[in-house]
Amino acid sequence: MHRSVLLKEVIAALQPYSGGVYIDGTVGAGGHAAAILQASAPQGQLFGFDQDRQALEIAARRLAEFGTRVHLHHSNFDQLARLAQRNQLPPADGILLDLGVSSMQFDRAERGFSFQQDGPLDMRMDPAAGQTAADLVNHLPEKELADLIYIYGEERRSRQIARAIVRARPIQSTAQLAGIVAGASRAGRSKIHPATRTFQALRIAVNDELGALERVLPQAVQLLKPGGRLAVISFHSLEDRIVKNYFRQEARDCICPPEQPICTCKHKASLHIITKRPIMPSSAEVNANPRARSAKLRVVESIRE
Repeated sequence: MHRSVLLKEVIAALQPYSGGVYIDGTVGAGGHAAAILQASAPQGQLFGFDQDRQALEIAARRLAEFGTRVHLHHSNFDQLARLAQRNQLPPADGILLDLGVSSMQFDRAERGFSFQQDGPLDMRMDPAAGQTAADLVNHLPEKELADLIYIYGEERRSRQIARAIVRARPIQSTAQLAGIVAGASRAGRSKIHPATRTFQALRIAVNDELGALERVLPQAVQLLKPGGRLAVISFHSLEDRIVKNYFRQEARDCICPPEQPICTCKHKASLHIITKRPIMPSSAEVNANPRARSAKLRVVESIRE
């Protein structure tokens, strides 16, 4: 069962009201969207985007009770500006980006996200688009594979793991890959499964997750009305670093190098940071939903005129 992470905190951050316009860039099963629609009743509008058609079908059923207040679109959120223009979206009062992989994706073996059950090495958020994890595992040169696992998985044993993968090719299933990684990593008493970081790295690469995040942040800020808020939930340090650095940059008037005596960038702050430190799930939420344990919520408010 999918549980929406930091649900109460997201609603408190976005402060939905009747008549407001809200965008959920990763609508998933519709948990956050339903809460936003309830809080913005009776006239709030929600525009939901997701690149997973199965997720959209589930969200459509869950949100059917809200009728014409709901507008769902099949798309990656990095197309937000184009879709907003095409669909004539008004400036938004609130935007949510929940960057996590949903439980319904993890729990379906055929999607290939999890090493805890055997399935094909897929990992695509949109099953109809792009290369699969099997393509990367079986065709990347060893050095490129090692770099991918090191950079996106922050895995110190990336070279040993890549060498073992190349020797074991062809690899077609999640269980096969997990076994190879476990044998190569010799993780000792680590609290996490030895394949966790490698699977994370492959998923990020398959879906270009960090690139999509870097592309969507400025689009989201442009779509906010003055006083509108952007809330982002990240689940690992690579995502959180991108969000934190972008928010800090856009909250400053000058972004010239510190050693430069005179400002020449003409940059003007467009954001006010609401969360000086990220909001983390409570111990009660983590106990109820262990997948929430690494979540971090950062919130900013538009100060554009």
